[in-house]
Amino acid sequence: MRWSIVIRASLILSFVFGSAFALSLSKNDHLFFIERSKNKHLVQYDVRLTEQDDILDSNPLSVYWVLENGRQRDLNLIQKTLAYGIDSYERLEKNKFRVVFVALKDREVIVEKTKGSFRAVTAINGKPSVLERIYVESRESLIGLPRVLYVDLFGRSRETGMPIQERITPR
Repeated sequence: MRWSIVIRASLILSFVFGSAFALSLSKNDHLFFIERSKNKHLVQYDVRLTEQDDILDSNPLSVYWVLENGRQRDLNLIQKTLAYGIDSYERLEKNKFRVVFVALKDREVIVEKTKGSFRAVTAINGKPSVLERIYVESRESLIGLPRVLYVDLFGRSRETGMPIQERITPR
């Protein structure tokens, strides 16, 4: 009887909180994160992997919030479609994808396996670089919507391994 209650409770909890548990149970490799001036919450981008450490062909990236207290939370629909989501992916070859992000549609990112781990590679200051983090400086407008003042990309040059950064200001 006691096991029956435990199993039922586990099923109910996994149904109700499935997305939170799914993030912690899936096999991921961190790519980069976004910091914002608004608060200390981060948007984390991970590559989703199979048991053989290959990129999942369907839905290869996991994007989620890491809150100040360390808890994880899914993005909501508005955040996915207007700010932090993925516009499209295209598989180029095994363990290599071209990714276009909603907020950086003009900046192609290649997710690939390099030296045993996955990296997000994009142009930073015109040089192929491994993207490590993004910082977004924004201010709330009168109607409550944030206005982006600038976006800083931080990474390492693929060629030299030296730190590199670029500031993007909206037009």
